[in-house]
Amino acid sequence: MRVGHDGPVAPSTEDLGLRRLTPAQQLRAGRLPRRLTQLMVGLTLFGLSMAMLIRAGLGMLPWDVLHYGVALHVPLSFGTIVVLVSFAVLLLWIPLREMPGLGTIANALWIGVAADVSLALLPSPATLGWQVAMMLGAIVLNGLSTALYIGAQLGPGTRDGLMTGLARRLPVSLRLIRTGIEVVVVLVGWLLGGVVGVGTVLFALAIGPLTQFFLPRLVVRLPDAPPGPA
Repeated sequence: MRVGHDGPVAPSTEDLGLRRLTPAQQLRAGRLPRRLTQLMVGLTLFGLSMAMLIRAGLGMLPWDVLHYGVALHVPLSFGTIVVLVSFAVLLLWIPLREMPGLGTIANALWIGVAADVSLALLPSPATLGWQVAMMLGAIVLNGLSTALYIGAQLGPGTRDGLMTGLARRLPVSLRLIRTGIEVVVVLVGWLLGGVVGVGTVLFALAIGPLTQFFLPRLVVRLPDAPPGPA
């Protein structure tokens, strides 16, 4: 934790051990089996968390509010919209000079599959209490899964590349950047007709702090990275 003039400040991406690597460097950086496993576990759990929040019926993930809103206006499935938005967001990486990797492409393609499988297996809760429990579990699981696949250092997810890219260029914490992105996405999705609920609001407010909490504990330290939390 660095200390500023007003006290402790949130760790930067460099402090956390996240390194800027080209796709080739990501694959040669070491600890690849561990990192690939962590990547796929994280992506699968992310898809599961999406499905859990949808099944809870108390609001969608902010990006899913956008996906649903867009789907109302075009003759494409929800899953197709998720994939297309993922690749559209990649275009925003260009001015930020972010470098996609294996994890970036896997994120764009696998999360939708994991969400579809989870939706097919998960029943909808029968009572409000179970709805709330599933909603809260989904939000925490999403923060954990986000930290897992970012921490694998195989390239951030398409949407998370915006967060890490902005964090490298602005004197603002990962927590505030992530929360700001989610709030903007919710507003745009809502204007397009997306479904917003209490789960959406809680997610937008909590995902930044949750990601910042889990990430230092889940970054896979590469051989020549400075020592720190594993």
